[in-house]
Amino acid sequence: MRPLISRVALLSACALLCCSCQPQATEPDFRQQLQSMVDATVRDSDAVRSAALHVDVPTLGLSWEGAAGLADPESGRLMTAWTPVRIASNTKTFVAAAVLRLVEDQELDINDSIEHLLPEEYLTVLEGDGYDVERMTVRHLLNHTSGLFDHTSGDHYTESIMADPMHRWTRIEQLRCAVDWGDPLGEPGEYFSYCDTGYVLLGAIIEEATGVPLPAAVRRLLDFDRLGLVSTWWEGLEPQPRWVPDRAHQFYGDVDTYGFDPSFDLYGGGGLVSTVGDLARFYRALLTGDVFDRLYTGRLMLAQSGYARVPPDASERALPPGAYRMGIWEDEIEGFVTYRHTGFFGTSATYVQDLDLVLTVTTNQNLDGGAGAELARDVIDLVADARSW
Repeated sequence: MRPLISRVALLSACALLCCSCQPQATEPDFRQQLQSMVDATVRDSDAVRSAALHVDVPTLGLSWEGAAGLADPESGRLMTAWTPVRIASNTKTFVAAAVLRLVEDQELDINDSIEHLLPEEYLTVLEGDGYDVERMTVRHLLNHTSGLFDHTSGDHYTESIMADPMHRWTRIEQLRCAVDWGDPLGEPGEYFSYCDTGYVLLGAIIEEATGVPLPAAVRRLLDFDRLGLVSTWWEGLEPQPRWVPDRAHQFYGDVDTYGFDPSFDLYGGGGLVSTVGDLARFYRALLTGDVFDRLYTGRLMLAQSGYARVPPDASERALPPGAYRMGIWEDEIEGFVTYRHTGFFGTSATYVQDLDLVLTVTTNQNLDGGAGAELARDVIDLVADARSW
């Protein structure tokens, strides 16, 4: 199948020529430098208790992962690259890809109105708050231009979780929170505003379209087994693979969220537990044409969202309109175009086209002070320097 991102074959050929001229000591040096970067991420931060990194650059013959710090500070259990973590919003990339697989299978149309795709109870809740469910489409949900108020924004949701960490949230309960805590941002397509609520609805749409629970549907549509995603599962909805170690403790500031019921972020906006290795494998497959059957589908996923504006009260840190595509966004890092997504607890997955680089990171800390982003930049610089030899 043709790759979604071109020039990989050409880069591979060039790399083979370059590698033949390089001394054999280069690869161990790479590994030492990468491990030093991960060690420094933990050592130099007051907040980061552990970090893990996976780096994959086939054109340099490099596939490496490593970790530093403690997966469980109380027991002293060490963090490893194969220690799973809640990947939170990195789940959105999986959900968007699953929806687009349904589009390929002609089970959905990207411009279908949600009026015909959701249970009547959901539509009643939305219409009761003034949402035009007839005009709101699958496309709007995927690229965050639906006009939905995000139930996770503001302080209401965080305060509710902290007050009762073991509360078992339901999808419809989260939707009701969205309509109770805020009003529609605008008409569908008018504004871009990142919205977990939209991906919770996409989770419901996947279930309605396939007739099976979200975990089973996504696992089948993306073919986890074929992609080698053996350490990835939906927490609380699927059994943990027996060969996978206990997941790492992840923190919100000083609060250890390990024992929090996973339902606070489970139904499409988040929910997956994975490793940096599995996340890297998925990103490489997705962005080199090994998830979709048609090249067009991958291009559709990366297409800009049109003419939506940022709402007047948007945060200064909000992504600009057009940067977010469908479950993924385009960014520039160290002068390179990247496709990436991040998750609440310091997880990130990044693909750098011109370097044929996939890198995935977790710092297991929401408030990591930019430590994870700095680690990603350092890796990109290292690989770019190596490619210039």
